[in-house]
Amino acid sequence: MAAAKKGPKAKRSKPAAKKSTARKSAAGGNKSIEEFRDALEKSVTLSRERIQEVMDDAVKRGLMTQSDAEKTVSRLVSKGRAQTDELIADLEKLLDQARKGVEARVAPARKRAEKAAGRAVKRARTTADPVVAEADKLRRRAGVASSAPITGYEGLNATQVKSRLKGMTKADLRKVRTQEKRGKARKGILDDIERRLAS
Repeated sequence: MAAAKKGPKAKRSKPAAKKSTARKSAAGGNKSIEEFRDALEKSVTLSRERIQEVMDDAVKRGLMTQSDAEKTVSRLVSKGRAQTDELIADLEKLLDQARKGVEARVAPARKRAEKAAGRAVKRARTTADPVVAEADKLRRRAGVASSAPITGYEGLNATQVKSRLKGMTKADLRKVRTQEKRGKARKGILDDIERRLAS
């Protein structure tokens, strides 16, 4: 009985660990945002012109020398720039974390959708291929001229192309040869066409 109770508990612990990791990740993201907000609230934004006005006023009142005022302005501007750079770097990190989080959540769904779309296209092609091949044959028998003897040529594999070469006129074979040379130039198809043209 003890062993039976232990089994389900062990199975439940794995999802709990995953949830714990997800919570930690979310908590880490929230903490970073709070830290960034605190840094913004603590920062003071003053333009260089405003700082210069205050220093000039202090010089006029004799509270400091012109040289000291210039040094102070320079130091304050440098520190302000450094602080701005740090805040921008923090913001970029937060944006990067957010982007990665979204991508991580979206990626599995995107992969599933791409696989499903690929399977649907493959099924559609497999279903439609015999019908299209028959339509091409009927068109040729009826003497309907076409610049491309094989419909949907670019989407066909070598085996499908070779199966459609049977019963083609030499004029149509030459058109297919030209199309193949301009496209993938598959040796097996070109050899088959040459053999048919020579016979």
